[in-house]
Amino acid sequence: MAATPRDKTKKSTVSKSDAVYRTLKRAILDQALAAGTKLPEDSIGERLGVSRTIVRQALARLNGEGLIEQRPHKGACVAQPSLQDGNNIFAVRRALEALVVDTLAGKLSPQQIRQLEAHVDAEDMAKTSNTSASIQLAGEFHVLLAQLTENDVLSRYVTELVSRSSLILSLYGRPHSPDCAVSEHRELIGALARGENARACALMNEHIDAITTRALLKGVPGKDFPDLLAAYAKEEGL
Repeated sequence: MAATPRDKTKKSTVSKSDAVYRTLKRAILDQALAAGTKLPEDSIGERLGVSRTIVRQALARLNGEGLIEQRPHKGACVAQPSLQDGNNIFAVRRALEALVVDTLAGKLSPQQIRQLEAHVDAEDMAKTSNTSASIQLAGEFHVLLAQLTENDVLSRYVTELVSRSSLILSLYGRPHSPDCAVSEHRELIGALARGENARACALMNEHIDAITTRALLKGVPGKDFPDLLAAYAKEEGL
């Protein structure tokens, strides 16, 4: 059955909302939009050429991932997590990701293993040429693992924690240090593929500990709402 004009409009709205969400998320994690920066719907809509409704949908997703704060009568702003928040986030993430690997060990199909290996290959390629993409891909590796459990609740919480962790690392992480090491991901895939449950859990725990130690305090410059979205929006086709 052919798509109706209403269906096409709905699909276009969702596509634009996804693009705005990705644009803002990257700008936040790259600190082009600094912690505390106000995110007025009208200004973002004008800059990206979309309606306030679409911006509002994107902001709701970012709020759900803990990357922004939506305050009654004050609008949205980029979240400002503390180092204590970071410690709490990584503690919970350590427990949930242990559950992920415990669920997956010895149960991955050859196709799923190839999917994980291809993702890490992409991380490796981006590591030297595009630091921003490398960090994003590193976080997405953990999201992919959670998705492979086919546990929607676990996947949702891991996705949120990975986003929050990425923000913590963008604010406080050691300069020029990737948040995940490609070699650690490869070791983890190997243990999961071989069904080495205890080994996989130990590797994940060490991996999260290593990420946590990279979250070292550094200065965060204050910025007003910047005119820095154009480059991100262009990559998303806005």
